[in-house]
Amino acid sequence: MLYDLSAPAKLNLFLHVVGRRADGYHLLQTVFQLISLADSLNIDTRADGLIVRETDMHGVAHDDDLVVRAARLLQEKTGTRLGAHIQLTKRIPSGAGLGGGSSDAATVLIALNRLWGLGLTRSELMRLGLQLGADVPVFILGQNAFAEGVGELLTPIELPGQAFLVIQPAQGVPTHGVFQAPDLTRDTEPVKIMDFSGRQAITRLGFGHNDLQPVVLNRYPVVRQTLDWLEQAGFKARMTGSGSCFFIGFQSVQQAEVARQEMLAKIRVDFSDSASAGVMSDGCFGSVSPIRNILVCQGLSEHPLHDWIES
Repeated sequence: MLYDLSAPAKLNLFLHVVGRRADGYHLLQTVFQLISLADSLNIDTRADGLIVRETDMHGVAHDDDLVVRAARLLQEKTGTRLGAHIQLTKRIPSGAGLGGGSSDAATVLIALNRLWGLGLTRSELMRLGLQLGADVPVFILGQNAFAEGVGELLTPIELPGQAFLVIQPAQGVPTHGVFQAPDLTRDTEPVKIMDFSGRQAITRLGFGHNDLQPVVLNRYPVVRQTLDWLEQAGFKARMTGSGSCFFIGFQSVQQAEVARQEMLAKIRVDFSDSASAGVMSDGCFGSVSPIRNILVCQGLSEHPLHDWIES
């Protein structure tokens, strides 16, 4: 049995929609940054061929869960008769643009490739992962990357060691509806990888933008309220993925923690009209605040399971 396997979250440092294919899929350019916020999984082999997710997931049926679908896809493509027992501890919020479900699926593929003794290469696992979702391959690649196509054309990129504040609004955003919005910009001018300066994009948000952000702000009032509050409080943030989370980059965890404490103090003042305002025992805020949580995360240079796969 494999215990406490990490499934890290990601940030999109920018996200440009540069076109749309005839089949409706959007053509993107983005830079993926892995961060220390992570789900964890315990996975064991079963001899009876069944795939069993022990953990109940609110709103996600067993057979629809990406971790179950990932295991079954690996079974189907390799012909193995082995099964798996999967326990999942969620820390990455859903509907947040942090790639939690995709990362969970990638960790399942990586772990079962090892547990079942399949010997698939990284590129083979990445091709399987793409069938589950456009974000899955970058977690199997296991490195920060410049991405193109629908997100599957990945070029590893070195990013400076940074820390991040991740601000979670008290509202989630389903990805599908954002991409189908008629007001989504789909013709941003493509950039080249050499145009991207990692430090500038992280610390000052000086490179690019997120084309999905205006769509989300127009449709999700709590997300809009969160960004408005951040700007009024003097913080420049950008949305990751299709939302709803925002992030701010810092040069160190210590700087990020100082900013977090400053935010907490402002929240207590701005939402002090309710006994539920402020930080609750679980680290979240009361219902009056548009912000559910603020997390300090370290940027990662590679996935914790990167070396589990043959390149």
